[in-house]
Amino acid sequence: MNTKYTFKPDEICPVCGKTHSTAVKETYIKDGAINDLPLLVKKYNATRAFIIADVNTYPIGGERIVNVLEAAGIPTSRYVFPDKRLEPNEKAVGSLLMHYDHKCDIIIAFGSGVINDLGKYLSSLTDRTYIIVASAAYMDGYASGNSSVIRDGVKVTLNSKSPDVIMGDTDVLKSAPAHMAKAGLGDMLAKYISITEWRLANLINGEYFCEDVAAYTRSVREACVAAAPGIPARNGDAIATVFKGLVDAGMAMDFAGSSRPGGGGEHYFSHLFDMRGLEFGTPVAPHGMQAAIGTLYSIKAFEALKKVTPNREKALAYARSFDFEDWSNKLREFLGKGAEAMIALEAKERKYDLDKHRARLDVILEKWDDILAVIDEELPSSTEVEALLASIGAPKSIEDIGMDKSILPMTLMATKDIRDKYILSRLLFDLGVLDEVAAELGK
Repeated sequence: MNTKYTFKPDEICPVCGKTHSTAVKETYIKDGAINDLPLLVKKYNATRAFIIADVNTYPIGGERIVNVLEAAGIPTSRYVFPDKRLEPNEKAVGSLLMHYDHKCDIIIAFGSGVINDLGKYLSSLTDRTYIIVASAAYMDGYASGNSSVIRDGVKVTLNSKSPDVIMGDTDVLKSAPAHMAKAGLGDMLAKYISITEWRLANLINGEYFCEDVAAYTRSVREACVAAAPGIPARNGDAIATVFKGLVDAGMAMDFAGSSRPGGGGEHYFSHLFDMRGLEFGTPVAPHGMQAAIGTLYSIKAFEALKKVTPNREKALAYARSFDFEDWSNKLREFLGKGAEAMIALEAKERKYDLDKHRARLDVILEKWDDILAVIDEELPSSTEVEALLASIGAPKSIEDIGMDKSILPMTLMATKDIRDKYILSRLLFDLGVLDEVAAELGK
């Protein structure tokens, strides 16, 4: 497994020939970092700050940010979302826009996933400098130039902008609830699947892939795995390592120009869990924990795939017998109204087109040994992942996060319809074994 990379940001990559860059201007991680916010505000030539938080994060950091800035003579305005469980939907975006103070020339948010997604989106709409002060080492979206939001009941990714500054105050990060850093490590474990699927998409569809960006992502992931023993005790250095890894993994997506280094089918498990929670009120867990569970079951599905002997006629018959209308009704039953956008996406993708399927299958059969080699090179065993999760006291099964194992088969099958991205479930479909591998997960 290669963790050595040679590219330098903003220079031509010696491996792929592209220039890898990120819009993040600086990462600021230290004890007491919040006390330095006035210096950063002045550094970016700002005079008035707009503070974003919610009722959960404002008392543990948002209020301190306001006090630090105003004590330094920097006036502030603020919007504190009243929601105890904030969703990044149309209501939240509209509320934030309506409360934004246009006299402010810098936006500072205190929070993690949802708050950051909303802050990035507001910053992109207002063209203001944006600082995210992390409330926890929680997920890898801090650096991303996109915002994950809920539109018409479906999780979608919208172009926004990367933060100009990502701040991690180690005093804050290690004081966050213990499950936060565990979720952060879970989001880093997802990079096992994302890199594997990225390489497979390159092999099968000729999708752009850069080994240097993959090596960069592996290096930050492995640093986080090495730091795992310090997480249960909230060791400051360990949690700072996980936080930096999450930020760096987010920048890897900028370097690649896509979300490929950061997430794939394992993240779609999490998206589907969230969609079911919104529609049916079923349990949901922190994103990183759901991504870790998605990683574990994706690895189990890859392990099942390795036992498959490809059969051309079986695969062609499977594709011919696929009934999209019947499948659409199953998606509606599983997800409710959130299924409609996924169903509509097929009109543009045409992933079930028989000619397209046949062309992919020809490549898969030709490169089967290469596909198996990628899986062997990139993935730990499911037993190893379970042991790592157990060692930090993190959930290691879908039941551990309050969900029923019976939803696993449909979850795996539905991942292929979330985005226009070639992932494990699409490979299983192309081989005509998706139903049987999915059924194995539910046992």
